[in-house]
Amino acid sequence: MNKRLISLMAAALALLSASGQVSFIGTGSYDVYEVTPETSTGLNKIFVVYDLQGVGMSYSSVTGVPAVWYTYDYSGGTLNMSVIPDIRHDGTVTILDQLLPNTGYVIEEGTDRYYCWVVNYADYYLSLNDMFVSDDSSCSLLSLRVDGIAHKIPYTTINGHLEVLDREIELSYNTLVWSDDSTEWKEQPIVEKFESLDDGIQIEQPLCNTMLLLHGDRFLKYWELEEATEIEYYTTQAVNCASTAVFPEILDDDGNPEKLDGELTGGSAPVHILFTGYPTDAVVYRKWEIATDPDFEDVILQYNQNEVDYTFMDAGTYYVRYMVANDAGSCEAYSDTYTITVSESQLGKGARGDLPNVLLPGTDNNNVWKVSYKSLVEFHCWIFNRWGALVYEYTDPDGGWDGTYKGRPVDTGVYYYVVTATGSDGVKYKKRGDINVLRYKGSTGTSNGMGGE
Repeated sequence: MNKRLISLMAAALALLSASGQVSFIGTGSYDVYEVTPETSTGLNKIFVVYDLQGVGMSYSSVTGVPAVWYTYDYSGGTLNMSVIPDIRHDGTVTILDQLLPNTGYVIEEGTDRYYCWVVNYADYYLSLNDMFVSDDSSCSLLSLRVDGIAHKIPYTTINGHLEVLDREIELSYNTLVWSDDSTEWKEQPIVEKFESLDDGIQIEQPLCNTMLLLHGDRFLKYWELEEATEIEYYTTQAVNCASTAVFPEILDDDGNPEKLDGELTGGSAPVHILFTGYPTDAVVYRKWEIATDPDFEDVILQYNQNEVDYTFMDAGTYYVRYMVANDAGSCEAYSDTYTITVSESQLGKGARGDLPNVLLPGTDNNNVWKVSYKSLVEFHCWIFNRWGALVYEYTDPDGGWDGTYKGRPVDTGVYYYVVTATGSDGVKYKKRGDINVLRYKGSTGTSNGMGGE
């Protein structure tokens, strides 16, 4: 075996044997529950005994010198220890025949001290008879009233701090959680823990109808005496919602519609968005709102449905949200707000709105004559040869002309365009100009009778 490993194991055994062994006498059928508290308490252990009547504790010394026992309290900023006189000795074992309830002990062996606190569980026995929904419950919080007893279990650290031993009373129920991956609400079990019932029970309102089961505590559970009470069927009034917004015509790398994540700036009309709301179980009323202000004081459109397919045609900034309410209208919830800014219209580049005047068919660049634009809701373009014959026309501003007529390249020369359009801001456009169709060196330039000159 590795010498370093042997050395580490020997060191660990030495540490384990540096303090004696604590044992309990007369505990009957119920083992003592041991808690290792935070280091900051200064305590080695907290022992929870089912009933301290007739229960004693022994300490086996490892130094061969009988230990000295004390009780402790903390007052005047000082740890005060009182020697326990009635300690029996059996060789190196010291025994306290009757433990005091809810008391701190110090066992001193030479220069080493062992600190512990002993709890008499019989003084804090938990009982659960029934459970009710409290009248002070709200849309966000559910308050429960328990017919039963589960007081705080206090103990004192060696630094004089009064702490509470967590009973870990458990409340089990179901709620709904939102899944972004599957865009749906899923039922999920929840377990919440309480150190006592002295302060009542408050939890977030479940988002679905559910059973509420109160059970515990951890000590009775350990002794297989667990108490429980339940509300068999709780009908929730709480509501919540989630929402998505996608651009149906724009697909991402996976072939799915591109998502709108909260805000669209500088959108070019028409802006087509599909809004979908996802309500929780108690929702009865639902609506989408479109407003011109973030406070939704100027709502211009409402849709009482979960899905809205809408196209923004006019320039401006719009705010969209999904709202839900329960049957009584007492609980409401809102989705995140989507902000959509549709830019003012533009046709062409620069301050004058210049359109291109050169076309080089068959090249890698500039091989389609297209116009640049923003927020056009109507568009029509005609292209003529020099004699006024129509060569090409199109009505989608994303389109363009590749320099062909009926599938064959036109002759080089000058062609003419006429463009009319209407912007999302109501601006009317009408532009005329020429297009110079050129050929790169080596091009055949087959004539098709639609020459420019």
